[in-house]
Formats: sequence, structure tokens, C-alpha cells
Amino acid sequence: MNLIEEFNEYRSQMNTKILAEDNKIIKRLFNLDTNAYAEGSVDVKSKEMIGLACSMVLRCDDCVKYHLGKCHEVGLTKEQIFEVFSIASLIGGTIVIPHLRRAAEYWETLENQ
Repeated sequence: MNLIEEFNEYRSQMNTKILAEDNKIIKRLFNLDTNAYAEGSVDVKSKEMIGLACSMVLRCDDCVKYHLGKCHEVGLTKEQIFEVFSIASLIGGTIVIPHLRRAAEYWETLENQ
């Protein structure tokens, strides 16, 4: 199983288990997250780029992988992704560099799948 399949399988499996607990607050949080990234006055591509940059600055590798996958799905280019990487690195500072490395590796894997 490759890096992408492993991440997506684990995420899906755990989300299923978590949502099966039927906790109203967690379900509402998941729903809010889904709806926040839906098409609106801001297009989906822009929302995913914002999500990616914020995730990098917050140093959440799982979130970075998730948003990279979504960015790939909606057709962002490598050049666009690296512009997002540059903004996130500028805002987050040098502490973001290890996350930048993992993000670049994950994007390369997405491109090569």
C-alpha cells in the first residue's frame, strides 16, 4: 500500500469509527468542516489552497495531506501548489520547512499515482 492509499484508508476507517459513536457535537463539527469547503462565493480551488496554507502554518501533516489530495482532485498545478507552499513558509517561518518537505513528497506521490 502506498503513502496515499495508507493515509486515505486510515482516515476513512477512523472517521467511520468516530462517527459511529453518534456524538452530536463531533458530527456537527465534521459537517461544518465539509460545508466550509463547499462551493460558495469563494471557489473550491481557492478554499483548498487556503486550507493547505493554514494547515502548513499550523504544522498539521494530516491536514496538509488531506488538502493536498483535494487540491490534486480539483486540478491545481504543481506551480500553484508551490506558490501556496511559499506563502505558508513565509507566514509560518522556518519551523514549517520540515512540513514543506513532507508536503512536497506527498504532492510528488499524488502526481505520480
